[in-house]
Amino acid sequence: MSAATRTTPDIAVEDASGAGTGARLRLRGNWTLEHATAITDALRGAPAADGVDASGVGRLDSVGVLQLLRFARRKGLDFGSFKFRGDHHALVAAIEDVADERPKRKREYGFAAALGRLGYAMADNGREIVALVSFGGENLSKVLRMARQPRRFRLTATVAHMEQVGLDAVPLVALLSYLVGAVIAFLGANILADFGATIYVVELVNVAFLREFGVLLTSIVLAGRTASAFTAQIGAMVSREEVDAMRTLGLDPVDVLVIPRLLALVVTLPLLTFIADLAGLLGGMTVGAYGLEIPPQAYFARMQDTMQLRHFLVGMSKAPFFAVVIALIGCLEGLQVQGTAQSVGERTTSSVVQTISLVIILDAIAAIWFMQMDW
Repeated sequence: MSAATRTTPDIAVEDASGAGTGARLRLRGNWTLEHATAITDALRGAPAADGVDASGVGRLDSVGVLQLLRFARRKGLDFGSFKFRGDHHALVAAIEDVADERPKRKREYGFAAALGRLGYAMADNGREIVALVSFGGENLSKVLRMARQPRRFRLTATVAHMEQVGLDAVPLVALLSYLVGAVIAFLGANILADFGATIYVVELVNVAFLREFGVLLTSIVLAGRTASAFTAQIGAMVSREEVDAMRTLGLDPVDVLVIPRLLALVVTLPLLTFIADLAGLLGGMTVGAYGLEIPPQAYFARMQDTMQLRHFLVGMSKAPFFAVVIALIGCLEGLQVQGTAQSVGERTTSSVVQTISLVIILDAIAAIWFMQMDW
């Protein structure tokens, strides 16, 4: 059978000296996918050689070229010295350009990998902080512009968001605050009873809720409820290209989508905090009346004698700042959606995590600062 009619891949060794070195391999047959197994067997048994002559190959496809590339790398041969037929050069050049034998790096779980992931996380968090500060500055400038141009203010949208984030959240905030107030009273009574000072549960509940728990519980509830809603709503509009349509119509998405939500939250969060304070104090009074044998009249009298206005003002002063943080993060994450359903879910999760974390961090910093100032 001649080289022109041979179909099975075959390798002939041309070695004039017979020593096995200085040989040249001559390829014959069809080096195609149909004969992939025969190609592998032929190359596995091929000896070391100084050159390869593939001009006798009848048909050649990408499988044959890839097998020869691997053979050249195993044997340390220069693939550029392989001799091919003229009509095979374009295929060989194309496969050689895209072939990559480097294996995928395995994921490392050691110290270096953990340190690398920490570095990426820190860099990503840094970018998020810069974006949040920049977004806050943009909103501040546009709120000031709105003060000069009242026609930009969207009253209907703001009132609608106040109902959504404020009025609809009242039952949940009141219930959670009532239960947490009761729990604080129970825990405090268990400790104070050992010292015969159960009556000081009144001060414990008052100070804890007026300074910290009222605003913190409300902010955490709104961080999970409202920030996620803002991100999902705006993210859905981004994915449906509604935000791009607003820009095409000459409307500013910040004026239309962000500022009404921001103002609504700034107004409603202090009101919800006040409701949370009342519910928490009521929960403590309920435990005092039915679990600690402190009559409601005595509880209210003790509350009137010991409650200080500064504790209430400290808690309420933090509410607007937490509202701004929740609104900005929720809206910013929504505007950063890439247009897919997966991106909406990822950004919604990110907004909840960021708002809750940042609210707790800011509350801790504020608590330390107010204590140092003896407020």
